[in-house]
Amino acid sequence: MELKRVVVTGLGVITPIGNSVETYWNNLIKGVSGAGPITRFDATNFKTKFACEVKDFDPTDYLDRKEVRKMDLFAQYAMAAAEQAIQDSGLNLEELDPDEAGVIWGAGIGGIITFMDEVKAYVEGNGIPRFSPFFIPKMISDIAAGHISMKYGFRGPNYATVSACASSSHAIADAFNHIRMGKAKVFITGGSEAAINEAGVGGFNSMQAMSTFNEDPARASRPFDKERDGFVIGEGGGSLILEEYEHAVARGAKIYCEVAGAGMTADAYHLTAPHPEGLGAAKVMESAMKDGDIDLKDVDYINVHGTSTPRGDIAEVLAIIKVFGDHAYEMNISATKSMTGHLLGAAGAIESIASILAIRNGIVPPTINHSTPDPEVDSKLNLTFNEAQERKVRVALSNTFGFGGHNACVAFKAIE
Repeated sequence: MELKRVVVTGLGVITPIGNSVETYWNNLIKGVSGAGPITRFDATNFKTKFACEVKDFDPTDYLDRKEVRKMDLFAQYAMAAAEQAIQDSGLNLEELDPDEAGVIWGAGIGGIITFMDEVKAYVEGNGIPRFSPFFIPKMISDIAAGHISMKYGFRGPNYATVSACASSSHAIADAFNHIRMGKAKVFITGGSEAAINEAGVGGFNSMQAMSTFNEDPARASRPFDKERDGFVIGEGGGSLILEEYEHAVARGAKIYCEVAGAGMTADAYHLTAPHPEGLGAAKVMESAMKDGDIDLKDVDYINVHGTSTPRGDIAEVLAIIKVFGDHAYEMNISATKSMTGHLLGAAGAIESIASILAIRNGIVPPTINHSTPDPEVDSKLNLTFNEAQERKVRVALSNTFGFGGHNACVAFKAIE
């Protein structure tokens, strides 16, 4: 079977550093941090008192008030990002065959805000079961994909991917594979997350996974810095319109880039820790390049998982050196989580968008907050510390790894 080519024709974002693609990108290349004190709840008694929250988001810009009440915040972010991407793509929905259009959406946690609010109300109500009829539909992780498909009438493949922090990269990879195998012409894909509440922050604190650098939140996410002490939780969503190449050309679509390949592997090592030698991370990059018939010397940029955890950053660096050898020192590498924080299941979506925009604009966003070199991080690598760098990007890889040992890598390349 001859595989179809797949391209990106639309983008949309809701992030801690901007609620439009233009604002998000401008703040990325300026090195703006989205971190600040938590406003979602009183974090006085929590080890971590800061997060990368979305600012100035009004769901009624995208939904009517009745719809808003039926959706958890993670689904509201999904609907907003998807609407932006649809508008950006210029798709004529009246001319699009709805049976040829699908939705695959990633969420690692889903409606944790709804879950906590409903259980809390039950406890405070002396155990009287007065649960909302929208409790379950607001909470379940697949519901964002359902809402998106219903809004646009897309009747093709429709489901959610749930693989912790790799969720939205898996969604993108699945959508890519469906299109190139001829099962659909268009997909809305990506992911969203909204887990900045007592349960989300408290749970990650109990695992000692998050930074507690409360004295300076804007500098807390510091991938590859010797002083890094954990990730900074973020929230938001990112959406991509993937389209079969010939379909996009026929309608005169703006094309950002091509989706060249995707890799998916497992560490099969530990519940939360990465393999110390980065074996799964290495294999997933190799798989993505093999899938896309990409010569490793053509890779100019890797948007790394780079969460700012002590072990995770080292494992990923080792994986890159293992895979690329001498070429590792010719590439740009950066961790945009230093600015956005870690959007968990939505990370892969917004970081794929950063990778796509690096190709389109010839600029690599930085890894901010670096001040103290880590002797375990090869100093010859170009980790794009503190300032964006201009360069031609032919191929960019976007890495995301999740608890449970899930690894995903999506390869994007300039359109030829």
